[in-house]
Amino acid sequence: MPLASLRKLINPSQDGGPKHGRIVIDGTDVAVTFRHNARARRIILRIDKKGDGVVLTIPPGTSRSAALNFAAGQAVWIRTRLQGRAGKTGFTDGALIPVRGLQHRIAHRPDARGTVWVEEAEDAPTPLLCVAGDEAHLPRRAQDWLKRQARADLKEACNHYATVMDLRYTRISIRDQSSRWGSCSSSGGLSFSWRLVLAPADILDYVAAHEVAHLQEMNHGPDFWALVEAHCRKTRYARQWLKANGASLHRYGS
Repeated sequence: MPLASLRKLINPSQDGGPKHGRIVIDGTDVAVTFRHNARARRIILRIDKKGDGVVLTIPPGTSRSAALNFAAGQAVWIRTRLQGRAGKTGFTDGALIPVRGLQHRIAHRPDARGTVWVEEAEDAPTPLLCVAGDEAHLPRRAQDWLKRQARADLKEACNHYATVMDLRYTRISIRDQSSRWGSCSSSGGLSFSWRLVLAPADILDYVAAHEVAHLQEMNHGPDFWALVEAHCRKTRYARQWLKANGASLHRYGS
């Protein structure tokens, strides 16, 4: 696909609410929502949670035109992530979803006891992610199970990296973050996207190492990257994988 051809169009709302605009990427209008934040220090770009536009957070003294120019410079990033959001795959009977990078097929088991389990079937080309109970509860039960798997994997990885880096964290939170895979607070709390459990194990492992390293280096300077790469050999591979494939993880679920 050729590099995006861009033009900027500002369309302020007339009701005093959030301002709206658009940019044109490869001939397609992409909706832009402007949010002014008095505490912001830089322009922040993220994909709208609905997956059909972008949100620009603007610091004091920055114009909407400057923010649109910034978004225009990120056209390839925007296009890649919006394409990744297209073609949603819900947690329904028969759907194919990745678990730790391996394709699983969801299989509804209405008469079975229990909640969710993985089953290796001789007559199935992929493992089955079996979900018991009423079909109306299938999407929630599947997602809750994935969140529990993510928490267990991330806790194990964070414990490992906290030990080898001689650092301590205070808690782990699992969320559905749309703009980042993980974060580290000044109080030592680590937060991660549950969607990391959909990616190959090396990717989740790297994100855990990345956030644990922030307990010592709250920046992305040379010392930070030296610390991460000294303990996580797949750092460069994982960063490239997330850049190329991370957006596709948002296709799954609600």
